[in-house]
Amino acid sequence: MTGRVRLARLTDLAALGELSRLSQQDNVDARSLGLPVSGPRIGVFSLFRLPLGAFRPNDLLFVYEDERRISGLLRVERDASRDEMTIVELDAIGSGDSGDTRFRLVQHLLRDGTKRGTFRFHVACADGQGNVELFMQAGFARYGQERLLFRKPAKALPQPWTEERARGAGIRLSQPLDALSLARLYMIVTPAPVARLESYRLPDWERQATASRVPRSSLAPILRFAEMESYVQIGPDEAANQLHALLQIGVAREEQPHYLKIMALPETDVAQLIDFGLGLIAARIEKGGSCPDNGVLAPVRTYESPLDRRLEEQGFSSLETVTLLMKEAVVRVAEPSLVPAVR
Repeated sequence: MTGRVRLARLTDLAALGELSRLSQQDNVDARSLGLPVSGPRIGVFSLFRLPLGAFRPNDLLFVYEDERRISGLLRVERDASRDEMTIVELDAIGSGDSGDTRFRLVQHLLRDGTKRGTFRFHVACADGQGNVELFMQAGFARYGQERLLFRKPAKALPQPWTEERARGAGIRLSQPLDALSLARLYMIVTPAPVARLESYRLPDWERQATASRVPRSSLAPILRFAEMESYVQIGPDEAANQLHALLQIGVAREEQPHYLKIMALPETDVAQLIDFGLGLIAARIEKGGSCPDNGVLAPVRTYESPLDRRLEEQGFSSLETVTLLMKEAVVRVAEPSLVPAVR
């Protein structure tokens, strides 16, 4: 391959838009992450759309150019607070060379990101078109799968809850003081290997109800286009400082689906929490300032079952199952500790 990888320029905008659109079509000469996007599929091109005005200063956009022709695109978002990068879009077109083009783009990102002090690289992709093999060949580790469930806009949202009803169900707004309880809830719900890899800190949990991406999901990049709210559900053991569930709502400001994420203890009945969340989205839409109901997306990790069944009972249907991968740019070492001595 004689082409080169470089940062995108504003003059590349038209070519990048066309490349991104073509990569979402069923074309054997095109490769993409395969995340579901609009119509029967909710695709990357509509969720994480160009133009570049949606970018933040720390975000990156690389292209692969060969003989003045752009045949590859790599879009990355950077979380400066955690020194992490998330691959949002990885597209390539061309007969026979699309796999090599994407691999060169990923390798260039890993080198560039390490120079910028990035500790972790994240990506979510459909298990097709050689996506998982590509990232594992680049040193990524597969650590989980996530089901994306979608509630169609044709189904009317439930009525918003009153404050009295929410208090009766133990639902209240999340606070920074809940950080320790949320960290404990996460450690109970999440398998130890996954928790070790994601490595959340208390300051991460304190940022709930902002643009928080904790807990992370494959749809984390769309949160920048949404008004985030976080709620917790408590039980009769509130005195023990134990939270039963966390609810995150992302009310879209752009033409895209809304976002609902739940993390709950296995024995918790989340039916009320889901109904409350959908009612809250309906209230925000009626209040104005948000986009109409374009449906609601809800990511659920495979180990969080039966949460997916509770969502299906509320009108959600399965859209896609995606694979979560991560690469660490640092080497973990054991922390020194004191041990008993025998004399």
